Amino acid sequence: MSERDIETIKEIVKEHTEWRGSCINLIASENVVSRRVKEMLVSDLGNRYGIGFLHNRFYSGTKYIDELENYTTELAKNVFAAEHVNYVPISGTMANLVLFNALTAPGDVVTALSVIDGGHASFRECSKIHGVSLVPMPFSMEDMNIDVGEAKRVIARVKPKIVLLGASEILFPHPVRELRGIADEVGAIVAYDAAHVLGLIAGGVFQDPLGEGAEIVTGSTHKTFFGPQGGIILCKGKYAKLIDNAVWQLVNNHHIHRVAGLSVALAEFRAFGRDYAKKVVSNAKKLAEELYNCGVDVLGVDKGFTMSHQVIFRAPNGNGDGAAKRLEEANIVTTKTPLPSDKTEEECSGVRLGTQEITRTGMGEEEMSKIARLIKRVLLDREDPSKVREEATKLARCFRTVKYSFDEGPAYEFLEFS
Repeated sequence: MSERDIETIKEIVKEHTEWRGSCINLIASENVVSRRVKEMLVSDLGNRYGIGFLHNRFYSGTKYIDELENYTTELAKNVFAAEHVNYVPISGTMANLVLFNALTAPGDVVTALSVIDGGHASFRECSKIHGVSLVPMPFSMEDMNIDVGEAKRVIARVKPKIVLLGASEILFPHPVRELRGIADEVGAIVAYDAAHVLGLIAGGVFQDPLGEGAEIVTGSTHKTFFGPQGGIILCKGKYAKLIDNAVWQLVNNHHIHRVAGLSVALAEFRAFGRDYAKKVVSNAKKLAEELYNCGVDVLGVDKGFTMSHQVIFRAPNGNGDGAAKRLEEANIVTTKTPLPSDKTEEECSGVRLGTQEITRTGMGEEEMSKIARLIKRVLLDREDPSKVREEATKLARCFRTVKYSFDEGPAYEFLEFS
């Protein structure tokens, strides 16, 4: 590549970084990492392999990788109060594929929420890859949660190998305890996809799936947990070998620099995670309340709107895609989402917000009120988004420092080495 190509690429990335640092970032599946995590991501570890198991690698040159991974494992067990941890999956979807690979065989049945009811697309795709029948978990629009009574009847009828709880759209804790008994009756394993709420679980503000009866928890390390992008599996000790072997079959190189970054994030979360998680949830509640008071059709009103980092509302005229695009024009970045009342998952009459990134950069309840009013102006008052953009950008640029970390460095920076 020519030097001009390099400069073009750098300019694109710089412009992206500056723009997102000027946006109110409300995507529920993103977060920012600290400078100390970034240091790990640009280290020599990114050039290396760690194929195999701890102290039993196929390649030489891994003595410090073993030391690092031993340290990371102990930190993770402590933070997540888990008997066994595997952070080799490089995404939450990969972690779910490992779950299916380890514990099901072609022809087995798994129950989980459908995409339209908030389940993650990986539930369906993993079942297809592994030849497993996916039976939708009944959902209550009124409660914005799994319908426990109907779910018990479905589980008793189809006798699944796995009862998979957790979701991509998740406002309230899922009924782990309530479904544990029926799962035992049919010999099912209870698993929980914590991709979105992993940080809230670690912070003690949402629910404790392992303590409530789940045997395996899959997750993402970069949503409400503020590590580098990747996957993780927490499980009871009796499943450790099954999980580790299934991971080894699917992942050849698990990106050791990511592991180092995760280790730093684990140390940060052990120090600051509880305060952070509490603030994420209080911000979400405040944002939902303020949106509702502005006339936005926020879901979950009778249940207090939310107990997680997420806020979900029905877009004006049921056009979630149009609403998300108008908000982006105003530098307010969100996600369109299907609602259980939609006819198809492509319809997307809803918009999903998340407060984890804006909390990490220091926003509080006062800013939630301001954001709600900006959203109202764009979607309900139909103001020109370009006019709202100036105020949204001004607000965002006041919060560009990573909080809940040891160094409080810049959240949005381009690291230039020459």
